[in-house]
Amino acid sequence: MSAASPFDFSPLLPAGLPAPAARWTGLAKYSFVGGNNDPDQVPVDGLIEAVNAVLRREGKALATYGLASGPQGYRPLREFLTAKLKRDAGITCGADDIMIVSGSLQALDLVNQTLLARGDTVLVEQETYQGALTRLTRLGVNAVGIPLDDQGMRMDALAATLADHKRRGITPKYIYTIPTVQNPTGSILSQTRRAEMLKLSREYGVPIFEDDCYADLIWKGERPPAIYAMSQHGGVIHIGSFSKSIAPALRVGFIVAPWEMMSRMLALKTDAGSGALEQMVLAEYCAPHFASHVPKLTRGLRAKLDTLMEALNEQFGTAAEFEAPEGGIFLWVKLPDNVDTLKLYQAALAAGVSINPGPEWSTDKAYAGSRLRLCFASPSHEQIREGVAVLAEVCRKEFGVPERIANVEKRASS
Repeated sequence: MSAASPFDFSPLLPAGLPAPAARWTGLAKYSFVGGNNDPDQVPVDGLIEAVNAVLRREGKALATYGLASGPQGYRPLREFLTAKLKRDAGITCGADDIMIVSGSLQALDLVNQTLLARGDTVLVEQETYQGALTRLTRLGVNAVGIPLDDQGMRMDALAATLADHKRRGITPKYIYTIPTVQNPTGSILSQTRRAEMLKLSREYGVPIFEDDCYADLIWKGERPPAIYAMSQHGGVIHIGSFSKSIAPALRVGFIVAPWEMMSRMLALKTDAGSGALEQMVLAEYCAPHFASHVPKLTRGLRAKLDTLMEALNEQFGTAAEFEAPEGGIFLWVKLPDNVDTLKLYQAALAAGVSINPGPEWSTDKAYAGSRLRLCFASPSHEQIREGVAVLAEVCRKEFGVPERIANVEKRASS
């Protein structure tokens, strides 16, 4: 081997690694992907004040892993969460029932590491968070999709699936649900359905894994109690995040769980603690400001949703079908059946528009083949209008859909 030859790591890599990541090339000009939020709604001034205040008061605590608050995270942040969860979600818990984690993705990983082994089965909403699906695939876990309607997961379908698995001698490890502003559909599971899910959970001995990371972003500001709050037997693990309410790049989430599960997850959280400065700043900022910040944020998001729906109606007409979500940052859109959104994604990206193709967010790839998820939080109103116009033009060129753009009939290109 010559001195100039680069070292070859490939023979050393173990089997089963995911495919290599592509190099980062930046965001698309019109970016409708990811869980990014509105840059103009990040409370920068308030966070600056919080940084200065908390560092002056407690900065020396950074010399100790975990800020001397222990492995479950900065205690003032956990105490803020106990009050917030009681007020907003009806959850009664103490600071010791909460663990701070590096975003809800780490929460997903810790729950999965604690409960799952290769070959296990879990039940998920048929359309659900791509990050949850990819993790389950990587773990070799069978994710069985439960159909949704405009009110969230269908309890008749859940009951039938649980009964079918019991007949086959299979006990799913958990029921994963995003009940409050579902991702990607934006639905909210009613209190009646939550009670029915709890009843089925107890009947079949299958715990519920409740992902509530979008629950703060509801237009009306009112939500049903968390499933965790309604449980009488403790068979629920609840996770949440500050990513959507404050800022995703902070990477701060949390888990609320019975000690039997919490103690197991703590044993697996071997990172010496999630980012301490982020926790300190959030606790300092959120205690006085969270309750007034979130309504302002949701008003801005609702206005962007209106712009997106108006742009889709103008550019796609009846070719784009959607239900206005009750909150959140996503719109789930159905295009005509001949549109393959995996192919549309590639063509749109070449034209400067990034979208999330539906099959990546569903256990039923065929059902989701003509669907797509659009994040409306990050782009400006002008970018939303321009981006949708470009997307419609690309879709017409590729699939002849829509036939009319902005009420002007177009011929499909040959």
